[in-house]
Amino acid sequence: MVLPAEEGRLTTSSVRVLVATAVPVERDAVAEAFPGARAQVTRPGITLHRPPHGPDLLAAGVGSALAAASTAAALTAAALDGAPYALVVSAGIGGGFAPHAPVGSLVVADEITAADLGAETADGFLPVTELGFGTVTHLPPAGLVGAVAAATGARAGTVLTGSTVTGTAERAALLRARHPRALAEGMEGFGVAEAAAAHGVPVLELRAVSNPVGPRDRAAWRIGDALAALTDAFGKLAPVLTSWNPHDD
Repeated sequence: MVLPAEEGRLTTSSVRVLVATAVPVERDAVAEAFPGARAQVTRPGITLHRPPHGPDLLAAGVGSALAAASTAAALTAAALDGAPYALVVSAGIGGGFAPHAPVGSLVVADEITAADLGAETADGFLPVTELGFGTVTHLPPAGLVGAVAAATGARAGTVLTGSTVTGTAERAALLRARHPRALAEGMEGFGVAEAAAAHGVPVLELRAVSNPVGPRDRAAWRIGDALAALTDAFGKLAPVLTSWNPHDD
């Protein structure tokens, strides 16, 4: 099933957008910015939600590996349909590094970095790049990052992807020491970025902060507030994404 470009998605003649979240509640928070009945389109291994005049939405799964696999499946299906995506957005809630990204704030990644992809050695942690393999950082389009920050009030900085949510002050301090520009952490952004890079598609990551990075205290989490901030952000993003020209960035 291929829908014409003007039906049911946030797009211009050149920009078709896929938003990948980890879980359905994040996907639904994004969808609330685009009121109306959502179409559902099934492809092998994935189900896409298409709100009226909004981006394609994918609950890609928790963790970098599943997020990468699901995003790659969506990108491949779109390419085979003859309607490839021009931008992939990794979106959701996440932890923020105090005091720079307080609970309720927004962070847009100017660097999407795998925090724990590498090797522990007697001399400390070595990222996989220093072992001679792959990459640990993807760079979203700088002009788009600036436009998103201006439209939403998000702060731009590094967003880390880890396989384990930080739960101690010691781990939080270690991550900040390794990545001084880190503002937030999540579990999917790098995987989404890897899939996008494999297809030659630009990537963006936007996180609404639900909790501070540090000692695990579920009572202090503000998931509802963060989801509301995510909805508000995507309401402001629509004109930014529809006016963005990939060739200008």
